[in-house]
Amino acid sequence: MNTINQTILHQSRGVERIIEGVATSDGAGVKLTRVLTGKLQHRLDPFLMLDAFGSDNPNDYIAGFPDHPHRGFETVTYMLSGRMRHRDSAGHEGLLENGGVQWMTAGRGVIHSEIPEQKDGVMEGFQLWLNLPARRKMAEPWYRDIASREIPEYVTAKNVTVRVIAGTSNGVTGAVTREDTEPMYLDIHLPAGASFSTALPSTHNAFIYVYRGTVKVGDTLVESHRMGILSNTPEADGVALTAAEDARLILIAGRPLNEPIVQYGPFVMNTQEEIHQAMDDFRNGHLA
Repeated sequence: MNTINQTILHQSRGVERIIEGVATSDGAGVKLTRVLTGKLQHRLDPFLMLDAFGSDNPNDYIAGFPDHPHRGFETVTYMLSGRMRHRDSAGHEGLLENGGVQWMTAGRGVIHSEIPEQKDGVMEGFQLWLNLPARRKMAEPWYRDIASREIPEYVTAKNVTVRVIAGTSNGVTGAVTREDTEPMYLDIHLPAGASFSTALPSTHNAFIYVYRGTVKVGDTLVESHRMGILSNTPEADGVALTAAEDARLILIAGRPLNEPIVQYGPFVMNTQEEIHQAMDDFRNGHLA
């Protein structure tokens, strides 16, 4: 277990608004909740999308996500429960299992599949899309499987367990760092009544998504299966929250790119011309 250096906050961010996700399906019919939609991309720059999925009904997930393309951003899949096999056109293959993370940089283009390797039981997790700066949108594809045991964890004096997937929290550096967007990705488990705080750069956009229980940020309650967009208060140096009951949530923050966002399905570029080029490359077999 990692040694922590607890940051003392002077002022916490509050909750600007609460978002309820939209039920939808993707891939070959996988049922999921789209929490961060296109309407929030500019407000939560550099994040483009967050999907939450969770079911113990195999019919909701068994068909998975057959071959599909991406260009111009990164995908971060965090599996709370279940097993998913990844294969892509760059020659990467891996098995994402309980507590593990799959971090993929699509860059100039990749075609990949994500297929469940289970026939029953619970499959639950998140997929986050993280934008790439214009200068890196055509970078070489990159991929890493991060097993659960490789994700740094710490436990606070209040018995809060924090898994640091990306960035740094209370002196503990996560499994992944990124120079341009400086993402923070925490999975936080709080016992009832416990409080937790961590520093956040004032430059970053940030949000929480509660997936168990209820948490309180200032005077605002954020219930299970809700996103709380954290306010960009210049004087705030972090966020403090308290669990109204046993709770689990993810906390995500990142430095905005402040660049144009042009999306067409699985392609996210900076201009319409670049989107047309991505579509042409895909149709002509030149994407990857």
